[in-house]
Amino acid sequence: MLHELSALNPVLLALLAGLFTWGCTAAGASLVFFFKDLDQKMANVMFGFAAGVMIAASFWSLLAPAIEISAGMGRFSFVPALIGFLLGGAFLRLVDRLIPHLHFGFPIAQKEGPKTKLRKIILLVLSITIHNIPEGAAVGVAFGAMVTGDTELMIAALALAFGIGIQNFPEGAAVSIPLRGEGLSRRKSFWYGQLSAAVEPIFAVIGAYLVVHVSPMLPYALAFAAGAMIFVVVEELIPESQRTGSTDLATAATMFGFAVMMVLDVALG
Repeated sequence: MLHELSALNPVLLALLAGLFTWGCTAAGASLVFFFKDLDQKMANVMFGFAAGVMIAASFWSLLAPAIEISAGMGRFSFVPALIGFLLGGAFLRLVDRLIPHLHFGFPIAQKEGPKTKLRKIILLVLSITIHNIPEGAAVGVAFGAMVTGDTELMIAALALAFGIGIQNFPEGAAVSIPLRGEGLSRRKSFWYGQLSAAVEPIFAVIGAYLVVHVSPMLPYALAFAAGAMIFVVVEELIPESQRTGSTDLATAATMFGFAVMMVLDVALG
C-alpha cells in the first residue's frame, strides 16, 4: 500500500488529501439539516478538540520532521524550523490584517481587518476560511515531503491528513449550525459551512508544488505550516473554546484532541 502511494505524484496526493479534508468539513456541515441550534458547551468542545489536534500535528507531523531533515546542520539543525515557524505566524498575522473577518459570538462592531461593507455572514465565513488556509498548506507540504522518498514522512503526511479530517467534521458543524442561527436557510448554512474549507485543497496543491520543485525549502515549509497553525490555535480556537463557563470541558477536549493526533502520528509511524 505504502509502496503504491509512494509511486504517485506528491502534488496529486496532496490534492486528494485536501479534497478529503474538505469533504470532512462538508460532512460536518451537513448536520445543519438535522439540528437547528448548537449548544454552546458542545461548540466549545468542538473548538477545543480542533485546537488539540492542530497543536499535536504542528509538532509531530511538521516541526519534528523539519528538525530531523536539517540534522546535517549539527547544533544549528533547529534554525530552519525556527525561521519557518516564526514566518508562518507572521504570515497569518498579515492575512488577519488584510482580510476582513468576524469571529463567531462577537458583534459586528468587533470585526477585524480593513474596513468593509460585507455582510456579517460573509465575515463569519471568512474567519473560518482564514483558519483553514494553514491546514491546507500543512497537508500539501507534508505530502510534498514525500519527494525525499522517506517512508516515515509519507506516514506522517497520511496521519496529518486523517487527523485534520477528523477535526474538520465537528468544525463543519460548528460553522454551519450557528449560521443557521444567524437567519440563513439550512441549504445556505450548509453551503457556506462547507465553502469555508474550499481553500484546503487549493493550498494543499500550492504547498506540495512548492516543496517538490524547491526541495531545499522543505524544512522551512514544514515549520512555516506549523507556525501558521499554532497562530490560529492561539489567536482563535482556544479563545473561542473558552468563552463561557465550560472551560474545564473545553480544556479536556483540547487535551483529548492532542492525544488523538499524537497517537495517530506516533503509532502509524
